Amino acid sequence: MVRKILVAFDDSPESREAFDYALEMGTACKPGPSILILSVVQPPESLYFVEISNAVAEATSHYAQAQKELEEKARAKNLEVASEIQVGHPASEIVKTAKDKNCDMIVMGHQGRSMIGGLLLGSVSKKVASEAHCSVTIIK
Repeated sequence: MVRKILVAFDDSPESREAFDYALEMGTACKPGPSILILSVVQPPESLYFVEISNAVAEATSHYAQAQKELEEKARAKNLEVASEIQVGHPASEIVKTAKDKNCDMIVMGHQGRSMIGGLLLGSVSKKVASEAHCSVTIIK
């Protein structure tokens, strides 16, 4: 039984679809699982500290606003919902948070990249799927 779903949210269309999928699961199950919306700010590596701080603050503010909208959608369906914003590498933070918060499932979007881009940069969804302690659903 799924009691807690972590939705990895980066405000992309794919992550919004992943959230909608989690809502559908939540309304189909009785009792509905709680939903944790997690956004991860990955600071740029090659900027000065002041610029990194500004970039992190701006991204955090953006995610907080977007998460409020999703929380309202979940509450309208009588689902328990919470949100968090972490700073770090997205895949690592998603896996760590899912384990720390005892999530039974991770739902996330998949952003298609070219084959070369995927090889050079790696895939967040691929890393999460291979390292997570729980089930992972990837929405394409």
